[in-house]
Amino acid sequence: MIDANEKEELLRLARSSSLKDDMQYLSAHRHNPLFLDGKVSMDRLLDFLNEFNEFINHEPKPFKPMIDRDMRL
Repeated sequence: MIDANEKEELLRLARSSSLKDDMQYLSAHRHNPLFLDGKVSMDRLLDFLNEFNEFINHEPKPFKPMIDRDMRL
């Protein structure tokens, strides 16, 4: 739960015209780096995923085969 001070701050920000203008500007000028000529670039996507995994220091888990014999959906 948020206290009264935090609630008042959120309400003040919601009424702020400058914040709304800033958010509209960001929305109008956002850029998706994975798109190239209106289509998803697989090279860019793979580069992003590899760099993100490197950033979070992700180590893949070792493969363990599934043992279940009766798998139902």
